[in-house]
Amino acid sequence: MNDDLHDITRRTLHHYDRVAPQFFAGTVDHDVSQNIAALLAAIEAPAPWAILDLGCGPGRDLKAFKEMGHEAVGLDGSAEFVAMARTYSGCDVWQQDFLDLDLPPARFDGIYANASLFHVPRSALPRVLRALRATLKPGGVLFSSNPRGNNEEGWNGPRYGSFHDYPAWEAYLVAAGFLPLHHYYRPPGLPRERQPWLASVWRKPV
Repeated sequence: MNDDLHDITRRTLHHYDRVAPQFFAGTVDHDVSQNIAALLAAIEAPAPWAILDLGCGPGRDLKAFKEMGHEAVGLDGSAEFVAMARTYSGCDVWQQDFLDLDLPPARFDGIYANASLFHVPRSALPRVLRALRATLKPGGVLFSSNPRGNNEEGWNGPRYGSFHDYPAWEAYLVAAGFLPLHHYYRPPGLPRERQPWLASVWRKPV
């Protein structure tokens, strides 16, 4: 993998390590129940489900999945977030960055990627998406929510991001072997110009 891509990841993760306590305090009460429900509603296998919280951060949603009775596993590249998520959620949490994923095959019923995949540089995205498809069971579901944009990428302060519109995002996911289910914009109930988040749900074919 290109050293420049690893440098992008290292710098972005360093930012999250540095601000981890503030990040947790500022996000722990965010209501993302719409996103959690979108993932779970699309899973067709019998519950409880094995869920991978990709980019789990300090563990807010990981804890929610566990409290619903699912087998939740977290993954994050930030050592600070991994430690916090283990403590806060009581779940197994893997420390891996997205450029070097080492995931078991056909392990999960669902992957929940809330505000995480937009940190993947576009040149690395196809490889990352193929890894996520491989770790899903046949018929499994990937949920993603990213800040939307006009297909620009680069540094936003100390964090790197890729900001896709829906057609571009769909092209990446379909090329990686996913079937589109539906998408929506957040927060709900606002005009589109005040909905900065693009959420989408995808299935691995059976």
